[in-house]
Amino acid sequence: MHDNLIILAGGMSSRMKKPSSSNKVSKEDENQANNRSKSLIRVGNEGRPLLDYLLYNAKKAGYKNIYIVINEKGKLFKELYGHQKENNKFNGLLISFAIQYIPKDRVKPFGTADAVLQTLEQFPHLKKVKFTVCNSDNLYSETSLSTLRKTSHKNAFISYDREALEFPLEKIYSFAIVNLNHNNTLKAIIEKPTLDEAKNYTDKNGKTRVSMNLFKMDGKTVYPYLKNCPVHPVRNEKEIPTVVLDVSKNTDNAFFGIPLSEHVPDLTAKDDIVIIKAYLKKHYKDKLIW
Repeated sequence: MHDNLIILAGGMSSRMKKPSSSNKVSKEDENQANNRSKSLIRVGNEGRPLLDYLLYNAKKAGYKNIYIVINEKGKLFKELYGHQKENNKFNGLLISFAIQYIPKDRVKPFGTADAVLQTLEQFPHLKKVKFTVCNSDNLYSETSLSTLRKTSHKNAFISYDREALEFPLEKIYSFAIVNLNHNNTLKAIIEKPTLDEAKNYTDKNGKTRVSMNLFKMDGKTVYPYLKNCPVHPVRNEKEIPTVVLDVSKNTDNAFFGIPLSEHVPDLTAKDDIVIIKAYLKKHYKDKLIW
């Protein structure tokens, strides 16, 4: 088991900055969405940001050392969780900050694989240990986080049942699906699959599986691949799925897909604010007891 969690929060939240498609989002929430990182939008009890709930679930799952990847303008993260570079005490967790610097020839960060690479460069001990990586704008459950922390597989990911995701069908069908072998290890990732293609890539239980970017990684294994990650030809970013596939191509049974059937709330666009507020009100009725 391990107790290291890297949370990716260095993105520019460009989709969140786009106008809402409904009139249900308040002016206050619109202002937050336009000026804050997605995970710091106040959506919970007592005005708590979404990230508090992810940290709460992580602590309950047994994680101790949290590495939040922020960009160079991530001042608010430090105001909320500690001003030191590393080991800020927050409700029993030790929170450290890695900064994802943007190359001089780019406007936006260089992608999720680059975020993990810069974290390992800034905290070199992570190159030798195991850690979990997740998004900051998804609310992963205690179960999913604990499952990855406890698995004996060196490299793994949560393989979600697509039918259990409570998103609009258009969004669900846009997710990349994972192709697993009979041992539940990753063979391929199929981006933007058609409905017919998806039927050809079900697992041994007949389920269509997707990744929601929740991975366990072995630093010794993945570091060389992070360092040499190619740039995606369309999105022009270095992405974690590329690293995962490259490791899988060169290592037998590299990434094990752990099946799980549950919803993963997310906060991608302004309209999601209303949805996640209702979710938190239903599932986290009381104050967070750390």
